[in-house]
Amino acid sequence: MNTAGLMIKNIIIQQREERDSLLSQSYIKRIDDHTMADYLSTTLIKLISGPRRAGKSVLALQLLNGQRFAYLNFDDDQLLKSFDEDAIMLALAEVYKNYDYLLLDEIQNLNKWELWVSKMYRRGFNLIITGSNARLLSHEMATLLTGRFLQISVFPFSFTEVLKSEGISSLSEDFDSPAKTGKIQGLLDTYLRNGGFPETVLNPVILKNYLSSLFDSILLKDILNRFRIRQTQQLYDLANYLLTNYTNPYSFNQLKDDLQFNSVATVQKFAVYLEVPFLFLSLTRYSTKIKAQQKSPLKTYIIDNGFIKARSFELSPNTGRLLENAVFIELLRREYKPSLDVFYYRSRNSKEVDFLLRSGHAVKQLIQVCYDLTNEKKLKREVDALIEAANELNCNDLVIITWDREEKIARNGLSVQVVPAYKWFCG
Repeated sequence: MNTAGLMIKNIIIQQREERDSLLSQSYIKRIDDHTMADYLSTTLIKLISGPRRAGKSVLALQLLNGQRFAYLNFDDDQLLKSFDEDAIMLALAEVYKNYDYLLLDEIQNLNKWELWVSKMYRRGFNLIITGSNARLLSHEMATLLTGRFLQISVFPFSFTEVLKSEGISSLSEDFDSPAKTGKIQGLLDTYLRNGGFPETVLNPVILKNYLSSLFDSILLKDILNRFRIRQTQQLYDLANYLLTNYTNPYSFNQLKDDLQFNSVATVQKFAVYLEVPFLFLSLTRYSTKIKAQQKSPLKTYIIDNGFIKARSFELSPNTGRLLENAVFIELLRREYKPSLDVFYYRSRNSKEVDFLLRSGHAVKQLIQVCYDLTNEKKLKREVDALIEAANELNCNDLVIITWDREEKIARNGLSVQVVPAYKWFCG
C-alpha cells in the first residue's frame, strides 16, 4: 500500500473509532422499529437531510445500529484533501471486512459527490447519505437518480421529543391532572424560547454561544464558501433582517430598498441561498391564480426558535410570533411542504389566516395561531378571519392554536376548534 493509501486507511480507522464511540452513547429514539425495517429493506438510496446539528448522523446511526455498516464522514478536511476513490474502497474493505451498508455523512462537502454516489449505486452498494444542503442534495439526486432514492427529513427536536427527554409521554393520559399539565406547559414555554437543537435541549446553558456559532458556521460553510459569495456583509445583513422579522411578510423590492442592495435579482438569489441549508424557510400566499401567488409577499420563518434567542435583537420575546414559528416547523415535520400543501391566506377583505393546509387540490384545514385569547376583541378578529376564509374556500375544519384555552365556537353554521398549544404539538 502506498503512502496515500496508508493515510486514507488511517483516516478510516480513526473514523471507525468515532463511529463506535457514537454508537455506544444513548439517544432519544427518533425513528420507530417498523419505519426502520422499511428503510433497511429497500435498496434505494436513503437521503437523510436537514440543518446542521439537528441529528442527521444520530438518526442514521439509530437506523444502522446492529447492522454491518461502513462509515465515511466528509466533515473531515483530511478525508476531503486526500480523497481517492480506489484507495477509499480498498481501505473500507480492509477496515470493515464484510459490510452490508455504507453510511456517507455530510456528503455535500465532497466535490461532484453525486457522480460518485451514482457510480456506487450502480455497483450495488446500499447507501445511506446525510447532508445539510437539502435543496441542492435533492435536486442533484433527482437529476442523476430519479426514482432511485427516498428522502428522510430531520429537524431539531419536536416538542414530543423534548417530552421524551424528560421521561414524559405525549399521550393524553399525561394531561389528566393540573400538576402534569402545568409541567408540560412549563416545558413548552421553554421550548418556544430555546428551540429544539439536541445539544441545547440537553445543555441549555450553552444555548447562546452554541447557536450563535452554528448560525455563523452555516452562513460561512454552507453558503458563502459553497456559492463563492463576495458580498459577505450583504448576506449577513439579509440573514439578520429575516431573523428579526420572522413570521412577517416581505417583498424582494422592499428588501432591496431597506438593505440597499443593488438589484432585486441579488436579493432573490441570496434569499434562495439562505434556504438551501434549511436555515430560513418561506411561505407563499395561497391563490388559485399562479401569477397572483408569485406576486404576493412571502412570509419568512426560521428553522428553530433557538436562533431567535441567540441572535435576534428583540428586547423581550414575542410569544405570539414564537408560537407561530414553532407551529410552522411542526407542520414541516408532519410532511407539509411549503408552496405545495401549506400556505398562508388573505381573504378578499384582507383578513389573514396563518396557515392553509391542502390535501390534493382541496383545502383541508385553516389554522390561526394566537398565543393570548383573553381579549374578546382579539378572539372575534381571529374567528372572523377563519369564518370569512372558510366561506371563500369551502373549508369547514377550522382551528385556533392558543396557549391554554380550549373550547368550540359556533358561528354562522361553522365550528371553530380552539386548541391549547401543548395538545396540538402532541397531536
